[in-house]
Amino acid sequence: MTEQTINNFLLINAKYFDVRMLPEVKQLLQNADERLAPNILAIDFKDPTTMLLFSIFLGAYGVDRFILGDVGMGILKLLTGGLCGVLYIIDAINIQQKTKDFNLNALRAALSSYGFAR
Repeated sequence: MTEQTINNFLLINAKYFDVRMLPEVKQLLQNADERLAPNILAIDFKDPTTMLLFSIFLGAYGVDRFILGDVGMGILKLLTGGLCGVLYIIDAINIQQKTKDFNLNALRAALSSYGFAR
């Protein structure tokens, strides 16, 4: 991808990634073909702040885990009330980082489906 396209992507989507992840994101995009830009821009990244709100208000029911695709832990939280609140508190603290990791994995998966990820 061109430097301009990469910079536009980072300008729009930097909030979805941890600052330490940005060099890897940039490297992944540099290895991608320019024709993939519309597909990459269409990836539905999860907002860490929104996920924090989901975790705070609906985390005891596992909604935050279901949204991130962690169905097993979502069911566990749903059936146990967040393991009597312990897992609820842990997730409320860690959900933003989990969301940023989810977003990086979504980018990797999208690029690997086109044969561009390492």
